[in-house]
Amino acid sequence: MTDGVQPLRIALGGDSGVCALLQGTDGARACLVLAHGAGAGMTHAFMASLAAALSQERIATLRYQFPYMEKGSKRPDVPAVAHAAVQAAVAEAARRLPGLPLFAGGKSFGARMTSQAQSKQPLEGVRGLVFVGFPLHPAKQPSVERAKHLADVRIPMLFLQGTRDALAEWPLIEQTARGLGKLATLERIEDADHSFHVRASSGTTDARVLEGLAATTRSWIERLAA
Repeated sequence: MTDGVQPLRIALGGDSGVCALLQGTDGARACLVLAHGAGAGMTHAFMASLAAALSQERIATLRYQFPYMEKGSKRPDVPAVAHAAVQAAVAEAARRLPGLPLFAGGKSFGARMTSQAQSKQPLEGVRGLVFVGFPLHPAKQPSVERAKHLADVRIPMLFLQGTRDALAEWPLIEQTARGLGKLATLERIEDADHSFHVRASSGTTDARVLEGLAATTRSWIERLAA
């Protein structure tokens, strides 16, 4: 274990498995099972920084690799394989941190795979989903098709979305959240793009944005975990 980060191995059936990192468990109020985006794995700087910021907010995280990333492939797993990884990661978090309120979600692709998994078969013990930049549509192809399955999610959802996110045009993500009613909370991150980068002219910094993401997540989780 280094700096409160514990390396793990999550079994996926047979001889297969994926690496994971459990962080911030001492004094944690809850645990967030956190999946990575399509182009970078669980050790990407953004994922590591977000996990560290959440730890400061007393939210433990379990980051994990999808199988394709574990193998070094650039082609994301088919949904069924990704969903199985989500289910296994949630089960591992529940096993290691019994009694701790459990939440799940992820960055971009990880958010979508987690929500799809939940819509098909509820993730046992998970009280809510956290989407860090939900990828509503491909860049320059505005649509809400990727959000259709969210109607089958029956637990609260937190959308952390930048106003300059090219994969979720603001009016469309607003429309999506509004359509989900009381189950959806949409947090507007001014000037942030899909990577939660803000321009110098925004009056803030990427570091402050990240701290805000963690604080907002903690507040939302606390309300549900009470």
